[in-house]
Amino acid sequence: MTAYNEIRYNNPYANAGSLILLSTQTASASASISFTSGIDSTYKEYMFIFNNIHPANSGVNGKLTFNLSTDGGSSYNVTKTTTFFEAGHSELDAYSVLAYEAGNDLAQSTSYQDLARNTTNANDDSLSGYLHLFNPSSNVYVKHFTAITNTVYDSNVATVTYIAGYGNTTSAVNAIDFKCSSGNIDDGTIQMFGVVS
Repeated sequence: MTAYNEIRYNNPYANAGSLILLSTQTASASASISFTSGIDSTYKEYMFIFNNIHPANSGVNGKLTFNLSTDGGSSYNVTKTTTFFEAGHSELDAYSVLAYEAGNDLAQSTSYQDLARNTTNANDDSLSGYLHLFNPSSNVYVKHFTAITNTVYDSNVATVTYIAGYGNTTSAVNAIDFKCSSGNIDDGTIQMFGVVS
């Protein structure tokens, strides 16, 4: 376990804190990346950093998604309500967007939550970003989360995506799973940090 006492981050949803690296997983044609240990009452906040996630598939079939578990990863089916919007701009300056994307959010659903609307699997394209999970061990409150990702999708459009919501359970969340909507995660790393406020 490594203490990153000098690392600080700017997050509108939480106070700045030191990050404690708990786990790093590297994809290699992986069906999913799961964290099934280390999410407990030690920290009130956990942060997951996505670094150059490269999908096997392109478009809606390659987007990164996640789900939560209350049984150590035996099942990933926590009911979630979320919101999703993005801003995008193309390399040729011919397209731009700032929009709420109702097709990518959830309303009391156990489905996996999208972390991007589309991606591409071109050799130089990938997704990077982070997700914050707040107080997952609470037996009183729902489980809030926020995420920001940056990716490239069709026609070389750079997008930043903002996702927020909650797992509608008062049971402790103790595992999280990341996978593409279809196909493998070809490459990239996901790190899990505990946040010391």
